[in-house]
Amino acid sequence: MTISIAGCGWFGMELAQSLLQEGHQVKGSTTSSDKMELLSAAGIEPALIRLSEKEELLSDHSFFKCDLLVIAIPPKARINEGKDYLFAMTRLIELATEHQIGKVIFISSTSVYGEIKGPVDEDTQPAPDTLSGKVLVQAEQLFASTQSFQTTIIRFAGLIGPGRDPGKFFSGKENIANGLAPVNLIHLADCVGITKAIIDKDFYGYIINACSPDHPTRKDFYTQASAKSGLPAPVFISELLSWKVVKSKFIPGELYRFRKEDLLHQ
Repeated sequence: MTISIAGCGWFGMELAQSLLQEGHQVKGSTTSSDKMELLSAAGIEPALIRLSEKEELLSDHSFFKCDLLVIAIPPKARINEGKDYLFAMTRLIELATEHQIGKVIFISSTSVYGEIKGPVDEDTQPAPDTLSGKVLVQAEQLFASTQSFQTTIIRFAGLIGPGRDPGKFFSGKENIANGLAPVNLIHLADCVGITKAIIDKDFYGYIINACSPDHPTRKDFYTQASAKSGLPAPVFISELLSWKVVKSKFIPGELYRFRKEDLLHQ
């Protein structure tokens, strides 16, 4: 299968390398000319793509000649209130349609739910309380309303894994609010595993929450993570303010079994 990944960053690069190991042809896009050689050296067919109202650069239109397009571009909501991001997503939809791409995976975030003081799953109506969450809801709607290809939307929880040591997040800080709130996190290995499961099982036309089923408190998780990294412990206030617990109808279950399920013992 030929798979193009728009956005070969922290997640996209790891996904690309895993797909290459399974024999897929992988193309990857970047907005930085400096990264083209890095992609090529990894066996990824590189493309320099910048999509905005001010600039449109497509170094290689063959990037869109693929069976599946994975869009792993995080929203930069603070830039022009996310309008550039939404413009880029609209152009990607147009280009995918023009090149008759049949399937799309769009990477979103559980931030679309906001902090509703309760459990959420894929049937829960989004109620974002951050600008990036609001922008992602709009982007999701763009893909969900497109009929020219099948889309699965993956909503990742907070990302942890190589290069994102949670022990550093609050180390040494004091009087941190909301210490009893549950964490909603997912390891990079499971981000890749879930995405590959969707591809392998042809699981398109869905919204999928991707979050570890383990939800220790912020106080417990980040205190232990700091200790594991040999860093000063954070000090949390033992209170429960804004929170949510992210659940999924699909995982763990028929679609995927977590590899990094126990967050306190990674």
